[in-house]
Amino acid sequence: MCWSARVDLVAGGLIAGVGVLCLARAARSQQPGRLLLAALPLVLGVHQLIEALVWLGADGRLPDALGAAARTAWAVIALPLLPVLVPAGVWCAAAEHTRPTPTAPAPPRRTATRSTRRRALAALAVLGLGVAIPLAVAVGTHPVSASVHGHTLAYGVGVAHPAVLLVGYLSATVGALLLSGDRLLRRLGLLIGVGAVLCGLLWELAFISTWCALAAVASVVLFRWSGRPPAG
Repeated sequence: MCWSARVDLVAGGLIAGVGVLCLARAARSQQPGRLLLAALPLVLGVHQLIEALVWLGADGRLPDALGAAARTAWAVIALPLLPVLVPAGVWCAAAEHTRPTPTAPAPPRRTATRSTRRRALAALAVLGLGVAIPLAVAVGTHPVSASVHGHTLAYGVGVAHPAVLLVGYLSATVGALLLSGDRLLRRLGLLIGVGAVLCGLLWELAFISTWCALAAVASVVLFRWSGRPPAG
């Protein structure tokens, strides 16, 4: 989320551009397991572009039907999609990294550590799916509202037990990055965890929405990650 339709449009275009480059670099790496996580910046960029339409709808500059469609599309990405995409992407990347190679077999201790990490990441992917299901039901059964809240947008979906789902959401997404075994992804997880708290506080104060800045920084980190050899 950004603080105006124009900023959302510019930020979304730039982040989506980085996302296309991430996918291209990941595709050239001959590691298909990286593609899912490399797609995240493109998803975040599209998310910002959709929110530009939400701003216009909140200002009464869009037909009601188009505004409602934009709000629903925004909620689909923010709520059920991301808690599935992030841990599943990290798990796929880890699976690619742990694939045995005949020329350079890993030591037994490292193999055991990677196997344990993969099981933990699989559990977080299942947790993300478990969080996404009630969120998807909420988006599908309740109209999504959006209203101007200072320099931010306040969304309403009608999610039951939001605190519990928020804990599961953050555990699945940030937790997967922290447990990835890749140093750069661990730093990304720490960045997103701290950034989410700061952005949330600024949003609560209705001072300004800085989620788009966090998405931009995360996309740059993923761009760097998509073009380097696996680490960890």
